[in-house]
Amino acid sequence: MDKIGQFVYERFTPLLPKEQNAHHPIIIAGGGPVGLAIALGLARQGVKSLVIEADNSVCEGSRAICLSRRSLQILQRLGVLEPFLQKGLPWTTGRSYYKDVEVLRFDMPYAKTDKLPPMINIAQYHIEQFLLDGVRQYPHLVDIHWASSVTQMQAMADGVKLQVTNALGSYEVGANYLVAADGGQSFVRKSLGLKLEGQAFTGKFVIVDIALNSSFPTQRRAWFDCACNPGSTMLMHKQPEGIWRIDYQIPDDADLEEAILEVNVRPVVERHLASIGEGHLPWTFVWSSAYRAGTMTLQNYVHERIIFAGNAAHAMPIFGVRGLNSGLEDADNLAWKLAMVVKGEATEKLLQNYSSERIAAYHVNAYHAGKSTDFMAPGTRGLALMREAALSLSIGYPSIASLLNPRQTSAAAYGVPRMLGSYFTDGLQRGYAPVDVPVNAPVVAGQEAPDCSAQGYLLDRIQSRFTLLVLGDNVLTPRTTEQQAKAPHDAYLPLDVLHWSGDANSQPALSTIWGWSRAYLLRPDGYLVGIYSEISINNAQAAIKTIVN
Repeated sequence: MDKIGQFVYERFTPLLPKEQNAHHPIIIAGGGPVGLAIALGLARQGVKSLVIEADNSVCEGSRAICLSRRSLQILQRLGVLEPFLQKGLPWTTGRSYYKDVEVLRFDMPYAKTDKLPPMINIAQYHIEQFLLDGVRQYPHLVDIHWASSVTQMQAMADGVKLQVTNALGSYEVGANYLVAADGGQSFVRKSLGLKLEGQAFTGKFVIVDIALNSSFPTQRRAWFDCACNPGSTMLMHKQPEGIWRIDYQIPDDADLEEAILEVNVRPVVERHLASIGEGHLPWTFVWSSAYRAGTMTLQNYVHERIIFAGNAAHAMPIFGVRGLNSGLEDADNLAWKLAMVVKGEATEKLLQNYSSERIAAYHVNAYHAGKSTDFMAPGTRGLALMREAALSLSIGYPSIASLLNPRQTSAAAYGVPRMLGSYFTDGLQRGYAPVDVPVNAPVVAGQEAPDCSAQGYLLDRIQSRFTLLVLGDNVLTPRTTEQQAKAPHDAYLPLDVLHWSGDANSQPALSTIWGWSRAYLLRPDGYLVGIYSEISINNAQAAIKTIVN
């Protein structure tokens, strides 16, 4: 067992399976947060998977540390939200400094009625542990082979065969589908001869975790051209258990392996703490690493029976915290679609829809992340001059200072109805994009809201299934005998129906945010795909069948 702060790493031993050449519905290469989220999402759909993870524990070091509100919504549907809220540090405020002058303060929108904060800080080892705890609730559906690596792969028309190697030897396994969530150096991706394409930025950064007893609140802080790192950028985030994360830029020609050595990290941290008035506080070196920024992607995330997700599919700079958050959105988008395909409820076209939607999301993320990276680590003399001018002017001109905003991640809107076969029968969109994440809303218990047993939030009641949300009377139309005869297989596709009757006054927040006398069809990942003035269960089932086939 190893301990950092109050966190204890549990070590797992390798094994050789009792059954050689075992066949699984789904194998997931990679047991990081994306792989575990996919396994948990599949398990909650009743689908088995095998996870193969090269490490013998959850990760070490902070790595990805910021989870967005959208990611928290995903974790809620996975049934693991509470430990994240208990351990994570919520924040809304960011500050940017030029030399020693504060030039920008931004506050992310956060209303008293919001269930979830816009962002929490939490180390990746906590993220992986809480997902692992969730997976352990499904021992009959998820198996994890720790300290084991995929060393050979054979792709076939109806699945894959893998050779897995660990300290005890090698064994073969097969699967109908392989999900490659094995990170930026993906063995699966390289085995297929695939490469990430896009832009690699020149900026290099060192990441260091330190134990520091500082009382500064949880805020995102960035320093440009500070005295402790002239001409470069520094970032600082508070994490749980007294751990602080510092990111700092190093010269483009610096050796990364040398830069992350404790002996070289210590002077930089000491200068930085002194510059912010905390040089008198004792601190302890915990962990360090390094990265280079890039925005790159595969051109297709689905190759026959092999599906890519997370860093195996795409790369994102840390600026705007789009890396892990986009990976969790991959997992959320993929798990229900793959489960329906495996169960025979949908065709494989639904997997191509996963690819097209998430690639569209990548391009939106890449656009904003690229702008942030050009400012945080300008790769050309021209960009550097523009940043210097913007920083100099930002002291007296708040409108110029807005250029320093890191453009935090937000939920992707897929936006094109025909990509999904969306079913807008009456064109009532109420301001939402055709395939968008709806706003959560408080709901009130009472006689007019029999489906709600207590004060809570609407999306708390949305499980990982298609859901028809009906607000008001005379919206859900009865099914005729003839309709029933024509649709004998309605139970084939699961559909939850949540119905609030009465008038709009019975649910003031819900009616204001969503609108009354309407029915809303939501996908299992919470995306809104249809709005109706009236609809029957039979027509809702027809809409679902259009979406998944």
